This record gives sequence, structure tokens and C-alpha cells, in this order.
Amino acid sequence: MKALVLAGGSGTRLRPITNTSAKQLVPVANKPVLFYGLEAIAAAGIREVGIVVGATHAEIEAAVGDGHGLGLEVTYLRQEAPLGLAHAVLIAADYLGDDDFVMYLGDNFIVGGITEIVRRFAADRPAAQIMLTRVPDPRQFGVAEIGPGGRVVGLEEKPESPKSDLALVGVYLFTPAVHRAVAELKPSRRGELEITDAIQWLIDEGHRVESTVISGYWKDTGNVADMLEVNRLVLEGLEPAVRGRADEASELIGRVVIEDGALVTGSRIVGPVVIGAGSRISHSYVGPFTSIGADCVVADSEIEYSIVLSRSSITGVRRVEASLIGHDVEVTPAPNTPRAHRLVLGDHSKVQISS
Repeated sequence: MKALVLAGGSGTRLRPITNTSAKQLVPVANKPVLFYGLEAIAAAGIREVGIVVGATHAEIEAAVGDGHGLGLEVTYLRQEAPLGLAHAVLIAADYLGDDDFVMYLGDNFIVGGITEIVRRFAADRPAAQIMLTRVPDPRQFGVAEIGPGGRVVGLEEKPESPKSDLALVGVYLFTPAVHRAVAELKPSRRGELEITDAIQWLIDEGHRVESTVISGYWKDTGNVADMLEVNRLVLEGLEPAVRGRADEASELIGRVVIEDGALVTGSRIVGPVVIGAGSRISHSYVGPFTSIGADCVVADSEIEYSIVLSRSSITGVRRVEASLIGHDVEVTPAPNTPRAHRLVLGDHSKVQISS
């Protein structure tokens, strides 16, 4: 079995971070979200991985390399424009050949990995196996209608009137039968080749499509709120480790990781928190669920429930929270400017001014 990882999207909901950085490389607990998926694929025993890349291909290729560091053999597949998930399967047809494969969306985060579903698929080999989760508003997702025994009987992409609350999670498993389905597709009203339409084609042609409803945690890390929530979840499992240094004037409370070369002086760190290699935290408060990237500076400031990417600095700022701060950012206080009141008052006026 091979894997097809989709990492070509532009990440419009994460702008301005994704104006200069691939959304799949935004870090969660100081590790790119893409790497969690690649590690799950390797843990499932899959070694050959095709990564579909687009405009940010150079950055992703530089981060992942040939995949050997993750126990993988990576091949990069260029997608000139994001024309849908099924389009990614179409351009990867030669690479995938006659092999079964798992398709994994590179900005998705799934607790528990995919080892069990890969094992079940390999043993049973339906034409397709999808993962589903219950969501409060299924209109924002691909939605599945399930028949007896978990058999999928219908799929719709972002329906106005959903037939269930079961949304597709960003992991799909296919036999080579999907290639014929994809070849038959026409663009949807969004102008894309929809993977839901390909799976529906398989159903209509009498192929067996199975589903697994997951109860564990799943997130599409497509916006800032979801990124911060996934960061919180990963940090919940943090094992404390001080590989850098904290001076005697500092207080470390709870699960705190201080990576190699990082220095904490005169500060209070309340975990779970990870402080990246080479960073400097001085006379500051770093609160729970915060990830500070490598070579950052936090001085005379307070920050919590936030992600700070590498080489950024926060100096002299009273409070930062629920924030996603990009690479090479400088956050400083606004300059104090004299304030004055300009008044034109009529006779016998009474005015109260709060200074």
C-alpha cells in the first residue's frame, strides 16, 4: 500500500501566515502539522508516500526532504492548481499504479493515528473506506448517508440539507477502482473534481464503500481557532523536560519543555508550554497552552494560549493571548503620545473629563 498526502492547498483561512508559509508547515507544539500525518502513515507500516504539492512546493520539499528521517520514501507530485481532491488522485495515477493507497489531507490532525483502519482495509478490501465523525454543522463538510452495517449509501459535498451529521474526515482508503471513478468526473459547481463525487460513482456502480465513525479527536487545522485548539490538545500530552536552562529566579510549574540552548531568566512558566531551541525568555510570564518556536525572544511580557513561530520577539507587552504569531515578527508596545482635549463649550456648560 502507498500513501498520497495532499499538501498543495493555499490556506486562505490562515492568512496572513500563509501568505509566506505553507499551511501544512504551521507548527503544533513546535512540529509542523504535516509531520503528524506523515508519522501516522509510517506507524501504519506504509513506506512509499507521494506528496502532492503546489505553489509552496519548495518549502515543503525543504522541510520533508526525501522522507528518510521519518522512515518514508517520498516522491513529490506537482499540482499546478488546487482543482479538488479527486484531481490530486488523477495527477497521481501513474505514481499510484495498481496499488491500494491511503489519501491523507496534510492539514488534518487525527488523534490515535490510522494504523487500525489501514489494517481493517487491507484485510477486507472494499473499493473505498472512509472515516467519519459527528459534527454540529455538517453543511460545512462532505456528508455521508449510512446504511446497515456501516455501508455508505450516499455522499454529498457541503449540502444545504444534510441527511446526517456524519462528516468526512480527511483520510480515505482506496483500491485502484477509484481511478476509473475519477476519470469519469466532471467539475462541480465549485469548479473542482470532488472526491465525494468519485466515491458516489463507486457506490452507483455497485462497488462496496465502507465507513468507520471515529470517536477520537479530529481537526482540520484550516483556521487560527482550530490551530490553537490542536496545539492545546497536543500540549496536554507533553512530558516535561528541561534540556535548556532556567535560572533560580524562574519558576516552572507543570509540564514545561525547554529545548536545547533555550534560556529562561526571572520568569514564570505555567505549563503545558514548550519553549523552542535557542529562545530567550526573560522577566516574563508564559501561560498554559503556549508554543514558543526556535530562536524567539519574550522579554518583559505576558503570553498564553498562543503559538509563536521561530525568530519572533515580544518585548514589553502586557498581555498576548489566543494569538498565532508568524516568523520574524516583532511585537512591541505602541509609543506613548500626549493626549489633549479640544473643547468648544457654550456658556454655563458643565463638563467632566476622565484624565
